[in-house]
Amino acid sequence: MCGSDKQHHKITGIRLNQSQGKKPLKKSGISISIKKCKKCGLLFSDPLPMPENIQDHYNIQPESYWKEEYFVIQQNYFRNEIQILQTLLPYSQRMKTLDIGAGLGKQMLALSDLGYDTYGIEPSHSFYEMAIRKMGIPKDTLFNTPIESAVFEDNFFDFISFGAVLEHLYFPSEAIETALKWLKPGGIIHIEVPSADWLTSKIVNLYYKISCSGYVSNLSPMHEPFHLYEFTKKSFEINAIRQKYEIAYFQYFVCNTYLPRIFDFFLKPYMKKTNKGMQLTVWLRKI
Repeated sequence: MCGSDKQHHKITGIRLNQSQGKKPLKKSGISISIKKCKKCGLLFSDPLPMPENIQDHYNIQPESYWKEEYFVIQQNYFRNEIQILQTLLPYSQRMKTLDIGAGLGKQMLALSDLGYDTYGIEPSHSFYEMAIRKMGIPKDTLFNTPIESAVFEDNFFDFISFGAVLEHLYFPSEAIETALKWLKPGGIIHIEVPSADWLTSKIVNLYYKISCSGYVSNLSPMHEPFHLYEFTKKSFEINAIRQKYEIAYFQYFVCNTYLPRIFDFFLKPYMKKTNKGMQLTVWLRKI
């Protein structure tokens, strides 16, 4: 994200290829180093564990990945994001949008209902088939391909979204660069990613440090949900200088703490106040 070399990277700990629990030293498995960039705060695994085929991760039946109720489209789905989008980029007829990692196409349907021309990329064949068969997404607007193989005209889209996608991609900066080429000047990119500053991870990591285990809780590069990166706002601020975009808006969301509920009463307000929530959302504008 920032272009730093290995001199700016430090090892924070190791991560197992499974849930680690309270006593990771009592579990057997494959471990991998987790590093942090001292320049921009990006967390990543080194080396990056790459599957022989990306379908090894994501070509699974949607019913086993999501609960049945996920196939029901709620009336307010993506509406908060749409309100922010229309604040940053007032709506005009026939605006074109692209959902990278479209899944079942729910974002495409929400935007289409409001008059946008919607397109999507979905690398998983099973998700792609379900989006067309069960959700009614037109075949000529959804493409079964990873972003690395997708082809669109330059300056074609007004809005592009990476919803919980960038942390799964092996080269996130290159993915942003590709999206910027497809985006019109002044267009908006919406990105949701796990935050490297999440307080829960810091608490668990402190526990691991006190117990002298050498482990950290960040990322899951070798098991679901296959997170390869955690980002900071600074990751995007430095990347913005490199790639000529600006951060038009950002938010942190607390989400779940995954700690005993008794702690939620004071931890959730603290996370909200200090931007230590689990999810970081940034809205980028192409200069």
